[in-house]
Amino acid sequence: MAITAARGTELRAKGWRQEALLRLLENNLENGENPDELVVYGSIGKAARDWKSYDAIVAILKTIEEDETLIIQSGKPIGVIPTHKKAPIVIMANGNIVGHWATSAEFYKLYDQNLTMWGGLTAGDWQYIGSQGVIQGTYEIFKAIAREHFSGDLAGKFILSAGLGGMSGAQPLAGVLAGAAILVVEVDEEKADKRIATGFLQKKTTDLSQALAWIREAQAQKAAISVGLIGNAADIYTQLLDSGVIPDIVTDQTAAHDLLYGYVPSNIALSEIAQLRKEDPDFVIDSAGKAIAKEVAAILAFQKAGSIVFDNGNNIRTQAKAYGVDKAFDIPIFTEAFLRPLFERAIGPFRWVALSGDQADIQKIDQFLLKNFADNPIVTDWIRLAEKNVPVQGLPARICWLGHTERSRLAVAVNDMVANGEIGPVAFTRDHLDAGAMTHPNIMTENLQDGSDAISDWPLLNALVATSSQADLVAIHAGGGGYAGYMQSAGLTITADGTKAARERLLSAIDNDTRTGLLRYADAGYAGAKEEIAKHEVRRVDL
Repeated sequence: MAITAARGTELRAKGWRQEALLRLLENNLENGENPDELVVYGSIGKAARDWKSYDAIVAILKTIEEDETLIIQSGKPIGVIPTHKKAPIVIMANGNIVGHWATSAEFYKLYDQNLTMWGGLTAGDWQYIGSQGVIQGTYEIFKAIAREHFSGDLAGKFILSAGLGGMSGAQPLAGVLAGAAILVVEVDEEKADKRIATGFLQKKTTDLSQALAWIREAQAQKAAISVGLIGNAADIYTQLLDSGVIPDIVTDQTAAHDLLYGYVPSNIALSEIAQLRKEDPDFVIDSAGKAIAKEVAAILAFQKAGSIVFDNGNNIRTQAKAYGVDKAFDIPIFTEAFLRPLFERAIGPFRWVALSGDQADIQKIDQFLLKNFADNPIVTDWIRLAEKNVPVQGLPARICWLGHTERSRLAVAVNDMVANGEIGPVAFTRDHLDAGAMTHPNIMTENLQDGSDAISDWPLLNALVATSSQADLVAIHAGGGGYAGYMQSAGLTITADGTKAARERLLSAIDNDTRTGLLRYADAGYAGAKEEIAKHEVRRVDL
């Protein structure tokens, strides 16, 4: 079933707060990897639990009043309650299981009984904007590596990665924007074709020799190029290593978090795996774990040979260690290695979506940023690159790493633009991978300096703060590797419809969101967070 987000300014709901959430839900599936199954990304990261639930959610969003709130439990609507006009339109919880029972086996049992679903990070709460949703983060990682290891320049450097799915598909374009020659291995040719069609990938081949020839030619010319190689990452990484080919940078962003539905092992054909998942899931899981162990062993060997390697947040090290790779965690996580200095200052992946469907709305916001954030190179450098190179996917959208008060400053200005008739309504949201919004001891919160890596109070508090701060949608997610037990996160969405009430919501929800992030990192002892708290006079209890 093809779902396309509505465009234009005609309302189907009783207000823009409701219409915005409806269009974002539709946009998730317009950009989804497998919309027929309601899957947005990550193998089974869904927008709704089933089609009956989806249809009910759509019907409710069209009729719900502004002083009512829809409650959603793991993608299934369960009721509408009377609240007030400053309360969220939607509150939801996805994939949460009590700690003792939060195992992969228990999750799959509940999933098979249609009692829960995995919401991913931005899938289940309708905040996905296509592969561009993570592209700046990937770009910032590559640029950080360039500054730290290659005198600020990746021209002539070779990046090896794997995965061309809904989020990992951002890698080839991010590598090109960073100036590198990037080779991305993908087992499913249809995914590579989709990335080419959307402008995120330049070339593809099934021939390793051809792929390397393209990469080497680009390196020699110090030209940027992206190449998709159709094959299995475990096999290709090992072949490259055995041939003495040592990339400058190595990572992986396959669906390694899921041994059953995600990572495809080399001993099972893609055409056969769907049936085997039903008939012999234990064989699939064991095969995937062994293949991941093989791939991670190769990554460690690349590291020993001089490659800069990192875990890109897909739980691949955890899986490899469980399958016998004792030194898997010698591979650093990207957040700690490259992005924590930004997160501790609550600078993270903020995003906005033009609900009208008009790309000109995004361009006008771009121009505002270039003029009014001219002293912030993280903003201006990215906006200039994005304007020229990032394709439109679904409803026009943009992502940009902004910090405390920067986000609300932009949002209020955009709300004024809507009020003045310069642009149509805009929805603001962010990735769950944000300062106060995620606990994941193997990704976001690995090796925090106070040892609070696994404390999941913070995203729960973040969601409570968002609810009390007038966000239009608030979500609490759990899951991660194997979809259970690895992480807790929170998300929020606020709509700029040009009204005074929207201005109040935007200021309250957005500023309190980043305040929570600053408080979280200050509590963990980070100097950058404490400096930002002093600068912005955030009221912190310092015991």
